[in-house]
Amino acid sequence: MKQKRGVVAVDVGGTKIASGLYLESGEVLYRKSEATVQESAEASVDRLVRLVGEAVEAAPRDVVAAGVGVVIPGWVDHKRKTVWAPNIVGWDHIPLGAMLAERLPLPILVDSDRSGYVRGEAWLGVARGLRDVVFLAVGTGIGAGILADGRIIHGADDLAGAVGWMALDPAFDDLYTRMGCFEAEASGNSAGRKAASRLGVPGLTSRDLLSRAATGEPQARGIVEELALYIGMGIANLVSTLNPEMVVLGGGLFASDLLLAPVRREAARWAQPFAAKGVRIELSALGEEAGLAGAARIAFDNI
Repeated sequence: MKQKRGVVAVDVGGTKIASGLYLESGEVLYRKSEATVQESAEASVDRLVRLVGEAVEAAPRDVVAAGVGVVIPGWVDHKRKTVWAPNIVGWDHIPLGAMLAERLPLPILVDSDRSGYVRGEAWLGVARGLRDVVFLAVGTGIGAGILADGRIIHGADDLAGAVGWMALDPAFDDLYTRMGCFEAEASGNSAGRKAASRLGVPGLTSRDLLSRAATGEPQARGIVEELALYIGMGIANLVSTLNPEMVVLGGGLFASDLLLAPVRREAARWAQPFAAKGVRIELSALGEEAGLAGAARIAFDNI
């Protein structure tokens, strides 16, 4: 029996871990999701090992698991072979790849979730087949996965894509020292904070803001326009610097398409004109599956 090659993909988040078994065609043979363990680094790694083992065991007889791709919500330092993920207990510059390799008899590839997002969309999503793509994730924070000439850009210290730190406002706010200007002004958390403050309703979230704006509430629509301005400016800087074929928008703020039209308008207004005409700005086609698909593609690309 001729065997087909598959890989196990794992997308680690602060609240859940998704795992899957992929073929190189993009077919998903198995998928599972469990809550992220928030007790210790050892406990959460134990869960990763178990989920990978279960995915391997789920492989049909004609499929062999040839490697494991893992994406994490934080900093993957490839020089030091460590990961830092502040929203997972104990993941403070731990040697995650080595910890997994000690217990799993397969090649282990670890990268950031933003690298996974862009690779997933370019493989199976809205950017399928494109080689110059930016995935802008606007959720709790803001980050970007960058694909240039078919290769993921990591930077000298694996910090490329930390675009939440883009300087977009010359009136410096102390908040920018903690999370960066772009993130402070336009992330999902920041959208909720602005809505709660300006609308006088404590506890409002970005989802609440978008719902109110969709009904035509003037103040809510004003905040959305402000968000669109900052996001459009951020995209314009990326377009002018990187000249991508497509910018893919994902994350909680783009769960609806309310922001899409004003973001496109602002990006076109601020970006280098020729680059602006050549780029497409689209919503993610894979949604929450982008990271998992990207983890699989990263594994295929490196085994």
